[in-house]
Amino acid sequence: MGVDFLRPAVGDLVFQLYGRPLHPELFDILAVRKIQREDYELTVRITRTGHVISWENADVHLTEVTAAAEQELPERRRLLHYKLRNEHSGRLMCAHGIHYEMSFQVEVLPPEIFLHIHEEILADGSKRGLLHNFPSHNRLSVAPLGFITAEAGRGRLFLSSFHTFPTENTVVKTQSLIEKRV
Repeated sequence: MGVDFLRPAVGDLVFQLYGRPLHPELFDILAVRKIQREDYELTVRITRTGHVISWENADVHLTEVTAAAEQELPERRRLLHYKLRNEHSGRLMCAHGIHYEMSFQVEVLPPEIFLHIHEEILADGSKRGLLHNFPSHNRLSVAPLGFITAEAGRGRLFLSSFHTFPTENTVVKTQSLIEKRV
């Protein structure tokens, strides 16, 4: 297994929101899915460090990123920036009535509970959403995974992500809501 597939420690990650697109070449993309709707386009990418989610309509572009803190990303039009620690939430009113809300939780679990949660995420990911299983260090170790779902409703989009870090018995969960308010 190459170094490219190793995940950084959870303590080295940040959550960021941009009001612009970011070039995909900035990230180690492992899985991708695009969804085109009448009033927006969504691109979901699972990366080595978490995810890059881009949402755009005719007026607004939002890019949500979980990345390594040392990764060089632009500061221009960065709207939110948080270290991935404990729990946090934020909200932002964008142009043209677009409202964005986010929250994340970083949970360190006992090994047996972590394994149970990891298996539940894996089972759910086999039925829906975008799932990526990282290569395992060896045949007996649990491999990290990334899982993202998108649920659309009238004028709103709800996104959930789960990223597991088996060597730390940690699950990182993010939730985001993008909605048009009139």
